[in-house]
This record gives sequence, structure tokens and C-alpha cells, in this order.
Amino acid sequence: MTRKTTNSKGRTRATLGALAGTAVAVGTAVLVSATPATADATAADWPTATGDQDVTETIEVSGTFDGELVRYGGIGSGDQEEGQDPIFRLEDGAVLKNVILGEDAGDGVHCDGTCTLQNVWWEDVGEDAATLKGNSSDDQTMTVDGGGARNADDKVFQHNGPGNFVIKNFQVEDFGKLYRSCGNCSTQYDRHVTIQDVTVTAPGKSLAGINSNLGDTATISGVTILGDDDQDIAICEEYEGVTDGEPEKISEGPSDACRYSESDISYQ
Repeated sequence: MTRKTTNSKGRTRATLGALAGTAVAVGTAVLVSATPATADATAADWPTATGDQDVTETIEVSGTFDGELVRYGGIGSGDQEEGQDPIFRLEDGAVLKNVILGEDAGDGVHCDGTCTLQNVWWEDVGEDAATLKGNSSDDQTMTVDGGGARNADDKVFQHNGPGNFVIKNFQVEDFGKLYRSCGNCSTQYDRHVTIQDVTVTAPGKSLAGINSNLGDTATISGVTILGDDDQDIAICEEYEGVTDGEPEKISEGPSDACRYSESDISYQ
């Protein structure tokens, strides 16, 4: 059965036939996206939503989904409760662009393989903002290009499957961890993250948490940190990843696994 979503005033968004652009699979329906809206944002400049869309079940995306800066919400508890559904699930090769996720965004976005998120914004992160669930491919890559996230009590991005995670041209504020390689998944892999040209506004706990005992690496450059006069935000933390129980933090700072130098981090 095709799911129909409505906006906050109860009107179904115009989708079929009204817009011209890329076809997008949403459940069993096909939506057509318009020319993307853009938001040239800085650390203090977030986009204004062009509308609101309440959803009651996960939107399955193949191909390209252009949200035109509509705000999506309505799934989940709005807090860190585990096991919430995502608002968007991206198939291998999918692109999600120009979307705002508001309160009650559940577990945000799940990616089932290589995927790209362009200009996606999380106003109030719930369980997580986005997760690379992935498949068994070591060369799959989840790329987050542009956009931003705030109000994340715990993690922003979670990496559960194998492969690579790229975060670039992004901004984050009031957060726990920007990126975490799963510390206790029942099946573990070596995972690799690149964090590039990111603006960070305190408070926050750490930019990257990796399991160096499993072969994880983090490559970090072009980071600007605002409002962290005491430099409390950890840049890269190493853990001993496990398949059961809780991982133990073993170190932090530059190393063979945490690949950055002092010149890669700027404090303002």
C-alpha cells in the first residue's frame, strides 16, 4: 500500500505531475523533484523550512530525493531511545538532498550502502542523525556534504557497517559525538572516516570515536571550533571495539589511527 504524507495543515503535498526533475521512489509511488533549493549557510545561518511534512512510516528512497527544504518529522519519541525507525531509508546509490529534519525525526536517516546526503539539516537530533547500516561491501561510502546538525545529546553520525564515511562542508553545534564507529556491534569491521572543512560550535564532546584495535582510522582536516576556549572538545578518541559489552576508551589525540595535526584545527 502506498503511504501518503500530509503537511501540518492536513493538505497532501503536490507531487505527481506538478514538478519537473528527478524521479524518486517512495514506497511504491514515484515522486518527481523540482530544481533544488539551496542554503548558503554559516555557523549562525540555518535555512528556513519551506513547509512541514508529517510522516508516519519510513520513506524508502532510491535514485534522488529532493526535499526542497521541507521539514520532515513525526516519527519516534524525539529523544535518545534506542530502536526508533528512521524517517528516510536510502538504498544503495541513493541521494537525499535539501531536507530539514525537525523534532520527532526518530533515527534520522539510514543508508543501506553507498549513499550521499547533500544539504541535509537536523534541527534537533533524536536517536542519531544518520547511520551507515550498509552491506558487506568494504568499499561502500556514505558521504555527508553540506548541511548541519544541532541538539544531539549523544551521537550525530553512527557507522555500523564496513566501508567509509565522509563528512565535509558541515556544521555541528551542541552535540555529543559527531562520528562514532560502532563500539559493540555483534559483527565488527575496520571502518574509516574523513572529516573535512567542518565548523564546530561548543558545547560538544568529541569529533570522532574509532576502534583502533579493529583497524579503524579517522582523517581530519580543516576544522574550525567556535566557543571552546578551554579546548574541551576531543578531536579524535580511540576505543577498544568489542562484539559484546561496552568498549573501553584507550587514548585520544593524533596517532597512526587518528590522522590529523594541530594545524588542522582552528579555535575561534
